[in-house]
This record gives sequence, structure tokens and C-alpha cells, in this order.
Amino acid sequence: MPQVTIEAVEPVGDRTAALELRTPDGFDAEPGQFLLVRATVDGVEETGYYTISSPDTDGTMEVTVEYVPEGTLAPWLADRESGDTVEIEGPFGDVRYTGEGAAVVLAEGPGIGPAVGIAERARESGHDATVVFWGQDPPHRDRLDALEADGATVLLVESLDEATETLAAAEDATVYVFGFESFVRDAKTVAEAVGVVDVRAESFGSR
Repeated sequence: MPQVTIEAVEPVGDRTAALELRTPDGFDAEPGQFLLVRATVDGVEETGYYTISSPDTDGTMEVTVEYVPEGTLAPWLADRESGDTVEIEGPFGDVRYTGEGAAVVLAEGPGIGPAVGIAERARESGHDATVVFWGQDPPHRDRLDALEADGATVLLVESLDEATETLAAAEDATVYVFGFESFVRDAKTVAEAVGVVDVRAESFGSR
């Protein structure tokens, strides 16, 4: 498994950090896929899965890490500095955006990472992009603002029912969902209720 250099660590929200990693030679992945990150923390080997949150992996790539103080690997990663290294495996996952067609992404928590990566890739490719975030204080707010300025739609909702009109209008878009198990389940239910049958979802497990 390759060892990669951490180029930068940036706080991007409440208990959320973005890690910019040097991309290994021959590595290729798309936003929406995820990496296994491995490191030794206090003498114990720890691993975690983190979804790619950059629009591409050319030269560098980014993962977004949400952490709690009592955690192990995630807060350790958020405390790294430029020049530190970690080991990675991957990419993993069949949910990916390759730059083809419009995209609508529903996200909660750290799911905002792949959401902004996919939306940025869509806009760079000349396609419409919509990000629906469940909550009022999303991480990566600066990137969301830049997406809006570039013509993307950004919705902050307190209930997924607020996204029904957006989903119903997304006839030619691919719908993606990133979040914890209950959110993914609810998002699929709302999407299916308005006739969206092809939902590409990545669950982060139970919260």
C-alpha cells in the first residue's frame, strides 16, 4: 500500500477537516469513491474509510474528515501537518462521478465532501449541479458559495421533504446520496416518491 504525503490540512467546518494528499504515481479515482487510510496512533494501528472530496486526483487529492474528540484516527488526522505521511489503499466503491451529465447530490455530515467534489467536477465539465445538504451549517461553505457563484444550486434543508421539487425536476440528472445509514434510507424514500428510480448511494454506516 502506498505511503502518501499530506500536503495540507484545513479546518472546513465544525469538527471537520480537509486533508490534501499527494497522489501516488499511477493512482486514479473519481469523486464519490473512497480510500482506506491507515496510520499508527499511540502505538496502535488504526484504519478508516474516507471519501474523495476533490473534483479529480491530478497531482493531489482531498478527503474530508469529520471527527469527535473521543475518536482515534479521525482527530489524529485532523491534527496532522504538511509533510506528515499516511498509508492509503484503494480507491474503493462503485459510486463515482466521471464528468458525464448533470448531477444532484444529497448529503449530510461528511457527505458534503463528495458532494462538493462531484458538483465542482460537473460544473467544470459544463453540466448542471445541485447540492442538497441536510442541516444549516455545512462544512466546505466557501466551496458551496463558489459553486453557487458559478451557477450551481445549493439547498440547505431541515427536512428532505424540502428537496422534493428539486428531485422531481431532475429528469436528466444522476442523483447521488452520501451520508449515514438512516439519512441514505430517508433520501432514497423521498427520491423514489417523486419517481427517481436510479439513486446512487454510499452509506457511511450507523452514526
